Amino acid sequence: MTIAKRTLIAAACVWMAAHSSAYALEPIKGKAILTITGKVTEKNSANGAEFDLAMLEKLPQQTFSTKTPWDKNPIKFKGPLLRDVLAAAKASGTTLKAAALNDYQTTIPFDDAKAFDVIVAYQMNDQPIPVRTKGPLFIVYPFDTKAELRSTVYYERSAWQLKSITVE
Repeated sequence: MTIAKRTLIAAACVWMAAHSSAYALEPIKGKAILTITGKVTEKNSANGAEFDLAMLEKLPQQTFSTKTPWDKNPIKFKGPLLRDVLAAAKASGTTLKAAALNDYQTTIPFDDAKAFDVIVAYQMNDQPIPVRTKGPLFIVYPFDTKAELRSTVYYERSAWQLKSITVE
């Protein structure tokens, strides 16, 4: 092997080592509030991809106000886009099975995360969401942005008290 080839291989190895860790999902430092399992390739625990609140806050944030069928007035929601959370776990599949602390379960087409600005909200009206009122996490669609989202189909895909997502 020539010196040039060895140098090229060494440089490639150094570059890969430096850049592969930049995409790694960091270990949680606080309490896990969301676990993504199933078809994920980026895991930070034996359970799959776990997120604490600080990790969700580090992702790009989305804020919108929308009316929901559960409240009289529009609510301001804040959190990362669902597609960004899934990308952090390097998830791929066709179906998301969301489970809540209260045992509610719903099935969401994976494509909804691409087609709509669905967020994993951790704030309502600029306040953390307590478990007793729908928290700590709430998958919410921007219902007011498209008429098609104001239907039972999408309302049922919203999950408050979200604790886990299984990617199938």
